[in-house]
Amino acid sequence: MNYKRRDFLRLTGNLAAGIAIAPMACKLMSKEDAEEAKKLKAFGLQLYTLRDDLPKDPAGILKQVASFGYKQVEGYEGPLGIFWGMGNTGLKKYMDDLGITMISSHCDINKDFEKKAAEAAAIGMKWLMCPYKGPQKKLDDFKKFAEEFNQKGEICKKNGIRFAYHNHDYSFKEIDGQLPQDVMMTMTDPNLVDFEMDMYWVITAGQDPEAWLKKYKGRWKLVHVKDRTKGATEAADSCTLGQGSIDYPKILKTAKSNGVEYYIVEQEKYTGTTPLQASADDAVYMKKLEI
Repeated sequence: MNYKRRDFLRLTGNLAAGIAIAPMACKLMSKEDAEEAKKLKAFGLQLYTLRDDLPKDPAGILKQVASFGYKQVEGYEGPLGIFWGMGNTGLKKYMDDLGITMISSHCDINKDFEKKAAEAAAIGMKWLMCPYKGPQKKLDDFKKFAEEFNQKGEICKKNGIRFAYHNHDYSFKEIDGQLPQDVMMTMTDPNLVDFEMDMYWVITAGQDPEAWLKKYKGRWKLVHVKDRTKGATEAADSCTLGQGSIDYPKILKTAKSNGVEYYIVEQEKYTGTTPLQASADDAVYMKKLEI
């Protein structure tokens, strides 16, 4: 009986010590976990960044993109099509081998769109996107765009993917006292149409991306992370991330809390560097972000 009592006391003593130590261990672990949780786990590259290099050697360039640390890519419809001459399944297999995923692609939505939607869906892509419509003189033109986007959204939905529109600065400039971006967002069906915010172009138009992220919370599913040269005098004056004027550590926290799911790097101008080196440097910047 005494042995049993001593064993019981020893066990309960150990248990009490464990309970006392546990909060300290959890505190230490939770702090480390919290820091790690803030890190941006995955980010993508809009392949238009490498538009001068990619057509020459699609496989080789994609391999380099993966080596920089990108886990996702967003395509565009280049001279070899969306799938760069490999076909949809061929490109997917190659990207699987590299450990990267094609999340979405910009494309010509006026040509073979149903076929593109089916092929994109077949390899697990999430979006097909309209990348550009251009400035218009009448709000009615943007209302027509909204109708068109709803129609394209129906096609995408039928195939199990989503449709989205990527903005430039022109949709944030008033026509008859209204902003075309508002018109397109209010006249499109949220069940059919998403939006990708190019934050560079929102800022270039003199607008606040954080205000727009909050205004249409949940409608912006992707963002383009593209820095703007300090003291920029041209509309298209992007630079390597971290060297420009846009406060992405702050803005991306707002993006995350308002429904943004994907963060896609894009760079269109390369002063004193090359597109490939800029892409590598952009990846280094993204890996350090805490959002």
